[in-house]
Amino acid sequence: MINLNIQNETSRLRAVILGIANSNGATPKVEDCYDPKSKEHVLAGTYPREEDMIQEMEAVAKVFKKYDVKVYRPDIIKDYNQIFTRDIAFVIEDKFIEANILPDREREYKAINNVISQIHPDKVIVLPKECHVEGGDVMPWNDYIFVGTYSGSDYPDYITARTNLDAVIALQELFPDKTVKSFELRKSNTDAKENALHLDCCFQPIGKDKAILHKNGFLIESEYNWLLDFFGKENVFEITKEEMYNMNSNVFSIAEDIIISEKNFTRLNTWLRKNGFTVEEVAYSEIAKQEGLLRCSTLPLIRD
Repeated sequence: MINLNIQNETSRLRAVILGIANSNGATPKVEDCYDPKSKEHVLAGTYPREEDMIQEMEAVAKVFKKYDVKVYRPDIIKDYNQIFTRDIAFVIEDKFIEANILPDREREYKAINNVISQIHPDKVIVLPKECHVEGGDVMPWNDYIFVGTYSGSDYPDYITARTNLDAVIALQELFPDKTVKSFELRKSNTDAKENALHLDCCFQPIGKDKAILHKNGFLIESEYNWLLDFFGKENVFEITKEEMYNMNSNVFSIAEDIIISEKNFTRLNTWLRKNGFTVEEVAYSEIAKQEGLLRCSTLPLIRD
């Protein structure tokens, strides 16, 4: 059995599901893209090639091996995108919660059954139908669960709106001892620089008390200010619109002092090292073209 344990985003990682890029399928049609950034690259003829993405993911697997992290991978579905495991499920405490994702992605969840079958059935949670939620919007942070959401009445018009208020309420009921704090995100179906697809596209806690933040990703300034106060201005690395577009907040913590980051994030990586972090740099810029990066392609199962 796998004994799940996730209390926050940064404790020492012991087991993780890493997505897989093998048999990723052909370049999608513009109308089949789930986000504006993928669309952009399809139109420009720069959509990532499978062999490049496989190489990028294997580099991450190698870093996990170096730190003795147990890595699970999904079963391969032929011609299917299975990179972003964070979208399909997430773990809080000892519960494995299935994300209510876009219906086309149901197969992705079934492909991690090799892991789910090792979890006690009582610990596998399926939320009610009306709850829309994806793992990229959900961040356990000790006594808190931070959740990115969109509550506009035009929610159905946005394919980029992935987590609704019903899910926020359901999470609060599931974890009554935690404070579930939701944040309204800025959404755009057409402009990747004005779209926070998930909360981890504009915010991520790191270390013990630090965070990466992008102000424009938040629709409501007071909610952004709440995070600024919570972590303290001196502990926050504020990223630019360009850096958000390149997914600078979507790094991944192996421990409180070890972070996997994209090698082109020069300004961020310099700041991290200055603040005492060990930075494991990998090339991940091809995968980033699909509006997801390191946090999106990992699903942590056990942290100390």
